[in-house]
Amino acid sequence: MDTPEHIQKILDEDNDEWLSTKPEERIIRFYETDKPYGCFSNFSKHPILLKGKEWATTEHYFQAQKFVGTEHEEEIRFASTPMIAARMGRERDRPLRPDWEECKVQVMREALVAKVEQHPVIKSILLSTGDCTLVEHTSNDAYWGDGGDGQGGNMLGKLLMEIRDGLEREAFTGSS
Repeated sequence: MDTPEHIQKILDEDNDEWLSTKPEERIIRFYETDKPYGCFSNFSKHPILLKGKEWATTEHYFQAQKFVGTEHEEEIRFASTPMIAARMGRERDRPLRPDWEECKVQVMREALVAKVEQHPVIKSILLSTGDCTLVEHTSNDAYWGDGGDGQGGNMLGKLLMEIRDGLEREAFTGSS
């Protein structure tokens, strides 16, 4: 988990070189939870409270919402790790909700907003990324990630940047 000292170290490292880089070249790649910006991963151990329930990770919440209102939702919520929750969510012998393709981005957005709002350290790290492009860098996922070669959809990174932009607008206008 990121500590205030860890955040400061990230911010201080190579600051001069970083600032001299063109904005379009400022890319932050994340994936592993124990690396810089790992808190952006859905597997990071930052529990969230949503719909009156506690979820161990955003991955638990996201996967369980594929089966909202069924016993599968609770089984996934109580999975011992985010990897197990992910595997359970991908099992196609479970009855996937019919509107999943239409609502999955919104489900991910609400999980990420909860994570950022409920964990001030993550909010601080997200805001510290400024105008950088955030990329979930993995060959394991070409929809939520970049596919490992930069050709994927990077929807997770796009949602994080959307949330960051909203936080910056709130700070600028003074509204919440």
